[in-house]
Amino acid sequence: MPQTSPAKPALTQAPWFRPTAVGVGAVVLLAVVVLLAKWLRSTEAVSQFIATYPGHAPLPTWAPEGLPAWLNVQHFLNMMFIVLIVRTGLQVRFVTRPQGYWKRNNKGLIKTKGQPKKISLDLWFHLTLDALWVLNGLVYFVLMFATGHWVRLVPTSWDVFPHALSTAIQYASLDWPLENGWVNYNALQQLTYFLVVFVAAPLAILTGLRMSGAWPTNAKAPRLNKAYPMEWARALHFPTMAFFVVFVIVHVTLVLTTGALQNLNHMFAAHDGGDWLGFILFAVAVLVIVGLWFLARPLFLRPVASTMGQVTRN
Repeated sequence: MPQTSPAKPALTQAPWFRPTAVGVGAVVLLAVVVLLAKWLRSTEAVSQFIATYPGHAPLPTWAPEGLPAWLNVQHFLNMMFIVLIVRTGLQVRFVTRPQGYWKRNNKGLIKTKGQPKKISLDLWFHLTLDALWVLNGLVYFVLMFATGHWVRLVPTSWDVFPHALSTAIQYASLDWPLENGWVNYNALQQLTYFLVVFVAAPLAILTGLRMSGAWPTNAKAPRLNKAYPMEWARALHFPTMAFFVVFVIVHVTLVLTTGALQNLNHMFAAHDGGDWLGFILFAVAVLVIVGLWFLARPLFLRPVASTMGQVTRN
């Protein structure tokens, strides 16, 4: 007689079991990390290490101070595009029956010999947002290097690494490091922002471009496609999006728990005060993004998409 595997307990098959187990495991792991960090800080060696490397890598004397208004605008646009790109990216990945399709008009400035391919309305919106995000990023790069703001993101000293380790221990022990982002990001922030701007963002663009219809076909560029296969792009694109989601969650959490009013003034009001202006502008920005989230539906997207191509229901 064929052997049958024993039935799994009903508890482990419950839909709530896995997320609950993951949540409990995450809390336990976090508690272990906090206790370990607190113990490390109680030792003489680590205490001396933090005193030597308090968390701020020195900046050049010519580094600009403060966050200008153009950076506030860029920050809002980047936040808006990232939220909507993640939303549409998940729709493209998981929605099996799109509520509309779009095909580019093969006339005007962009013309091709072959007929344009029909894509889902979700993918059209995702690619449109991608293009706007890239354009916003190009403006940011020009202004960043023109104003010298790049030096706040690009490490100029190897001391950034011990300072970053010190900062991580201080965060993990729940004893926040003393900092003033208006003058200088702490070393862990600097490395993280560098990773986001100079690694994750270009990676998202390159992998997204490889999967898009704008990439040359095998017939036109066989060597390029062999050197950079589609499978690589697909394997990297979704994890890169997940990295952005985790970054946003951690970033927002730290902004709101390490001096919310002052941090929001830095990011939305371009000044180093403790008033409520930055919070008000942040609240308005959130309302705008929430409004766009709900307006990003076929009912509202079809009229916009039809100005650039043909929209159909199937």
